[in-house]
Amino acid sequence: MPQDPSASPGSVPTYRPVGGHAVLVEFGATIDKWIHDQVVKLDAALKAAPFEGFVEAVPAYASILVCFDPLVADHRTTEAAIEELLGAEVPETIGAMREVEVCYDSDLAPDLAAVAEASGLSPEDVISAHLSGDYSVFMYGFAPGYAYLAGVPKAIQQPRKPAPIRGIAAGSVLIAGPQCLVSTLTMPTGWWIIGRSPTKILDAASNDRPFLFDVGDAVRFRRISRAEFDARCLA
Repeated sequence: MPQDPSASPGSVPTYRPVGGHAVLVEFGATIDKWIHDQVVKLDAALKAAPFEGFVEAVPAYASILVCFDPLVADHRTTEAAIEELLGAEVPETIGAMREVEVCYDSDLAPDLAAVAEASGLSPEDVISAHLSGDYSVFMYGFAPGYAYLAGVPKAIQQPRKPAPIRGIAAGSVLIAGPQCLVSTLTMPTGWWIIGRSPTKILDAASNDRPFLFDVGDAVRFRRISRAEFDARCLA
């Protein structure tokens, strides 16, 4: 993904107070790898050296929400602590590589043909392009376990549908613009459904690790047959 022209190495982030307990640190306004790298670096720095009063950080595509205890810190001291962390050397963090299985059979991929037609490609070309994407986890949001991945190849990027469709099965592999995700619940979506995965992204029964991914992880998709898909679902 190209670097956002509005952001460059060394640029100063902007700070926005959120209520009386948080600061939103914004590094840009687009889905961009360099911008998100700054988000991940600050998130890692806060975990490694939390300031007094720090509660949690919530990373997103181009910003990170830094929450603090208002009895211990305030917006001014939080911004000062962030500035100090941004100026410090932070060891590079390398996310894990996660594999997600996906079956592209037509009954599990109701929008595959439409994406192919809109892209001027064959369905097999769309599948090949999807499998070749350079995916990484940029944020969680919208619903439990919804990990938003950036990295959909330009050749198959499509805008969201004009209206969402109800009752889309959990495990659906969805794309919209440069984004991809694997749904974890049966919910409506306005994204394009190009496959389905048996890989468990959300484990609600786990207290230690309910989500498969961490923000910053890399993701690769691996194609499986319908027989493999059915066997995984029964396991």
